[in-house]
Amino acid sequence: MSVDVDRLTAIDVHVHAERNEGQAQDPVTVEVLEAAARYFGGSPPQPTARELAGYYRERKMLAVIFNVDDESGMGRRRLGNDEVLAAARENPDVLIPFGSVDPHKGKLAVREITTLIEAGVRGFKFHPNTQAFWPNEREHYQLYAPVAEAGLICLFHSGTTGIGAGMPGGGGVRLKYSHPMLVDDVAADFPELRIILAHPSFPWQDEALAIAVHKPNVYIDLSGWSPKYFPENLIRYTNSQLRHKMLFGSDYPLITPDRWLADFEKLPIKDEVRPLVLKENAARLLGLRA
Repeated sequence: MSVDVDRLTAIDVHVHAERNEGQAQDPVTVEVLEAAARYFGGSPPQPTARELAGYYRERKMLAVIFNVDDESGMGRRRLGNDEVLAAARENPDVLIPFGSVDPHKGKLAVREITTLIEAGVRGFKFHPNTQAFWPNEREHYQLYAPVAEAGLICLFHSGTTGIGAGMPGGGGVRLKYSHPMLVDDVAADFPELRIILAHPSFPWQDEALAIAVHKPNVYIDLSGWSPKYFPENLIRYTNSQLRHKMLFGSDYPLITPDRWLADFEKLPIKDEVRPLVLKENAARLLGLRA
């Protein structure tokens, strides 16, 4: 992988490609993103995977990019993984590709995971809320097994979500699927699988911290929230027991890395911990550092 870690200012482990080149946005996605924009404030862009490369190169950052296949849970047309992979191949200095499969597709999803691993993805993004699945159901373990065997990463959305927020019935999105304790089962049953719990896990932050302390294979990314809203306990563990397991993530385009970093600068984070969160922890997790 052609990445000069020393020249990077940061590694953003949570970045979304929101549309495919030359294709009209799916109408369900349009409605959901408009609601998310109201939730987060402003009108965020909807970048393609290739557009993300230029954005992050300007900032001298590396980005882990993905989309979410939630056709079954949300009824919106998937973007697919091809453009993510193609953009990463063209821009290996700034993009690391993660794949996404719909868990409800069963054996077909397993086949796609195998194909994506062979194609070069470095991990997989799961969004239990929008994909409407229980991460710890045994029928889904077939999805994790090849990822674990390949030594790659599963990134699970945890806690509440801006997707569906403010829509009637929350857009049908159920928060219960993203309780981090469901992923604790996965971490226990797949100790060789490296797992990232995405986002401060409101309203289950303490549970997420407990899992990351207890399970050596579980990390936390701090995306999706401005750091100025981080609870005191999250800051305390970032400075202490979990200093080697916290990861910078923005959730771009819903939150820009510029805003996240500016707000993070104001937190009482120890000087020796900041570079761990911003770059070094992710570099080791992604195999960019020994």
